[in-house]
Amino acid sequence: MFKEKKKDTVDLTKEQNKIAQGTIIKGDIESKGGFRVEGQVIGNIHTAGKVVVGETGYVEGTITCESADFEGKFSGQLKISSVLSLRATAHIEGEVETEKLSVEPGAVFNATCKMKGVKSLNEERKQSGRKEKTA
Repeated sequence: MFKEKKKDTVDLTKEQNKIAQGTIIKGDIESKGGFRVEGQVIGNIHTAGKVVVGETGYVEGTITCESADFEGKFSGQLKISSVLSLRATAHIEGEVETEKLSVEPGAVFNATCKMKGVKSLNEERKQSGRKEKTA
């Protein structure tokens, strides 16, 4: 007789949180939705969504997310499961782990970088059965 109302299932990874210019957050942030940082975050950000650090943004700590787009500054450890994009005004220092990396000319990238899902040259040689020749 009466039908149950369907609960709206919202994809929270599509939601956007914003840390405005002039705001300073000290501590860890965890969210299912993405972030846009125009202010400062001193701490860790963990999200299943995307992190965008605007030109006035600064993050010091660890960021774990699906993808990230940097125009501002970062110091610490980045753990990106998909794509990291660095715009010309980006300044990155620390450790980076990502699947794909895009760097515009002018960006500063002073970091160690580990590309996930990419076979090393040694692994490729072993799989192809080729041996190195020595003189």
